[in-house]
Amino acid sequence: MSELIVVAYDTPAEAHAARKDLLSMTKEHLVTVADAVVASADQDGHIKLDQMVNMWTVGATSGALWGMLAGLIFFNPLLGLAAGAGAGAITGGLTDFGIDDGFMKDVSQALQPGQAALFMLLPDEASDRVIDRLGTMGGRILRTNLDADAENHLRAHFERAQEALISAKHPE
Repeated sequence: MSELIVVAYDTPAEAHAARKDLLSMTKEHLVTVADAVVASADQDGHIKLDQMVNMWTVGATSGALWGMLAGLIFFNPLLGLAAGAGAGAITGGLTDFGIDDGFMKDVSQALQPGQAALFMLLPDEASDRVIDRLGTMGGRILRTNLDADAENHLRAHFERAQEALISAKHPE
């Protein structure tokens, strides 16, 4: 079963830094990430979603390629390129990938203006090592799709990582 973990941060910069660290953990083969979205609340309370993958760009790129190939058949590759890019961008923009946007906006209503949340969809269980590392980035767990025992284990690990970081910064 996939894990959905939502961590709230005081600023969008902290959420982006946590996502960057999460994605670097994928390069280290510590975790697999299906989706990682930063949701931020502006000063008016409007929620902005910063997707991991920009589907407009993906659609435009693939549409341009297919359009150019179709245009070559009809001896007008530039027209095919333009038509394909436009159609691909529209199709890509209408495609929802990963975590449901409506769900993310609903959960993000709990954010105060200027705050942000990192939504992570992990196809496999996150190891304690990954949770410890995410815990050092700060934040607090807002929501998960885990059962009560697994969520308590996650929260405890997250809090221990934050406490270890604080005690390392301020030894008594």
